[in-house]
Amino acid sequence: MRRSAQLVISATVFVDLLGFTLILPALPFYASGLGATGVWFGALMSAYSVAQLVAAPVLGRLSDRYGRRPLVLLALAGSAVSMTFTGLSTSLAGLLACRLLAGACGGSISVAQAYLADAVPAGRRTGAMAQLGAAIGLAFVIGPALGGVLAPLGFAACAYAAAGLAAANLVAALVWLPEPDRRPAAEPHEAAAERRGSAAGVTGRPVALLAGSGFLAMAAFVGMETTLAFLGRDRYGWDATAIGLALAAAGLAMALVQAGLVGWLARRWGDARVAAAGAVTMAACMAAVAVSVTWWQCLAAVCLLAAGHGLLTPTVSSLLAAAGPPEQRGARLGTGQSAGAAARIAGPAAAGLLFDAGAALPYLAGAAVAALAAVAVLAVPTLEHAGGEERA
Repeated sequence: MRRSAQLVISATVFVDLLGFTLILPALPFYASGLGATGVWFGALMSAYSVAQLVAAPVLGRLSDRYGRRPLVLLALAGSAVSMTFTGLSTSLAGLLACRLLAGACGGSISVAQAYLADAVPAGRRTGAMAQLGAAIGLAFVIGPALGGVLAPLGFAACAYAAAGLAAANLVAALVWLPEPDRRPAAEPHEAAAERRGSAAGVTGRPVALLAGSGFLAMAAFVGMETTLAFLGRDRYGWDATAIGLALAAAGLAMALVQAGLVGWLARRWGDARVAAAGAVTMAACMAAVAVSVTWWQCLAAVCLLAAGHGLLTPTVSSLLAAAGPPEQRGARLGTGQSAGAAARIAGPAAAGLLFDAGAALPYLAGAAVAALAAVAVLAVPTLEHAGGEERA
């Protein structure tokens, strides 16, 4: 049952985000037709992350209190409603409201993570988190491609297709998604770790350090995504197609790492060591992008950077899941998702400002930030619960 629950929740999140990402190719053109200025378009693009920042901890806490399944179903229903009204929107204000609702529903990723943490044994938790991350990454690759195919039919058609996917996903979840056992049989080291973390609670030092690490790593990564197009154009003569292929290769590298490698590494070496190794890899690759001379050096560094990020994100989520009592697990994972959303807001702006001052600066700053992420993970006081020898 636990393995089937893992597949169902991963599929649920994949289809939900597939519907959301499906509208992204047509959104700028539709907003422009409604008279969107640069400020309006920036607001539309950042609204999702802003709402997710606020909603993720709230949804996580509510799932701790009322159960994971009801909150997942509520988020899926909200996604269907937000996509339906997105297709009906004829004003920028209405479109912004729909983006905010979609972002609030996107905060349910923390609930999905908590669901997995409840449903699978501790020894497979990191692998399950990684597979959920791979599902999210694939949705961000396949969704825009599907949206590009549907774009000639009009923005409303894309939005209604997304709403249909969300509605079908809601029905499937009603049928096949059970409420997980809130406390599956814990392995001895996990139970001890949770007792050690219970005094810290949701706002204790372990959670702050882990959320901070996730924030720093995400800020570095989205800074790369924001400025790579300009760096590739100016330094290597890349056009839009080349940049798209480079980012697709990076997404594929991350998905491959998360699909199977992370779980094996975590069982062998422990979550904290793997997370720190991922952050160090990110730091080295950010510096390599800054000084790369040829296009293939840059591309290799970007792909390894994405792989490093793929090592860090699921292991940090697994550490958050085990950093305190199970009854506060959703709140802890919500805090982690909120930190990631904050990074997706702050990272692009900071990287853009640095790029204007010097093409290498966003990457050198990102290297320093990623190194700090490694330090934050290794400074977690409950580090001993993630040792590879205990998980073997």
